[in-house]
Amino acid sequence: MSVTVVVGNPKPASRTAEAATLVARALRPDAEPQVIDLVELGPGLLGWGDPQVAAKVREVSAAELVVFASPTFKATYTGLLKLFLEQFDGGTGLADVVAVPVMLGAGPAHALAPDLLLKPVLVELGATTPAPGLYLSDRSYTDDGVIERYADRWGGILQVAGRRAEAGES
Repeated sequence: MSVTVVVGNPKPASRTAEAATLVARALRPDAEPQVIDLVELGPGLLGWGDPQVAAKVREVSAAELVVFASPTFKATYTGLLKLFLEQFDGGTGLADVVAVPVMLGAGPAHALAPDLLLKPVLVELGATTPAPGLYLSDRSYTDDGVIERYADRWGGILQVAGRRAEAGES
């Protein structure tokens, strides 16, 4: 199963990237995730037809499991991630992709943001999202055990969903 991480943090090499990569590795320890740090795509995200952006869209569309990650910004995911998601065709752009929405924040006030704000967009684009979104504390995600508990609880379901999507049984 191919695993990709999409990072919507406007800061390169961010904690968001680190956390999302840890989530991907916990969910699929047998597969090294490909990381797409959207900040590296720069102004190519602002229009249509940029070849580098198009290549990343194809890469995400072909992945079986994708962790979409963003810091919580103004109570939602970043505009950078929104610009990237707008590059996908509605309803089919993420068909056969199992998606995991992940958001980081400073406190529990926005703990529902991955499910209330990011997950519906992924589903609208055709992704399968059989597990709840994951909200992580940006200060304690490396040692609070939340990622490990999430992977223990949902990893098997995400793998089964990935095999079904791959077989065209979404």
